[in-house]
Amino acid sequence: MATGHEQTAPCPGPEAPVKGLEDLLDLLSGKAEQDSRIEVSDMLGAVGQRSFGPMLLVPGLTVLSPLSAVPGLPTAMAIIVALVATQLLLQRRCFWLPGWVLRRSIDTRILLKALRALRPVARVADRMTRPRLQILAGTDGITGYPVALLCLLIALTMPPLELIPFANSLAGAALTIFGLALITRDGLLVLLAGAVCAAIVWLVAGNLSALDLFA
Repeated sequence: MATGHEQTAPCPGPEAPVKGLEDLLDLLSGKAEQDSRIEVSDMLGAVGQRSFGPMLLVPGLTVLSPLSAVPGLPTAMAIIVALVATQLLLQRRCFWLPGWVLRRSIDTRILLKALRALRPVARVADRMTRPRLQILAGTDGITGYPVALLCLLIALTMPPLELIPFANSLAGAALTIFGLALITRDGLLVLLAGAVCAAIVWLVAGNLSALDLFA
């Protein structure tokens, strides 16, 4: 559990590298079965805080699942993504997150239900991914900048998207695809996630235009 005002402990790594969505769901399920509530720090600790891919997958899957309907949770996930993306741009090897974000907790019964709902999608996604166009799916040096900037853009759109029921699921899908792309070195998925980002921008712009009409 996270304590204090900020996360200062060394970055933990998972017992084994996360190789796909099912691996991540297994790690999160195992952690959730240990208590009645699970903190964000426990979820991130299960996958480690050294790899950008898993650090995107956790908030991505959270927002993609029915958990996106929990008030304030998408915004907390957006803060995680924004901070992690910014630190990737700064070439940090260990991602720092504030304690008040890490202490946010979720009822594990709700989490386990959401993880079960994602299982069929995870099985299909893991079968379809493979290393290709790997130059697009790197995180070393400047190769990680495009993905980091797009993830930062997604994070900025997530708080206003909370006003639209389940609209953040689109942001969760983009983050999940980006995370899976980085884990499997699949550049084609990066291009797909980029297309989802364009859809998010269109959705936000359209809703802002609608609000102007009623102003």
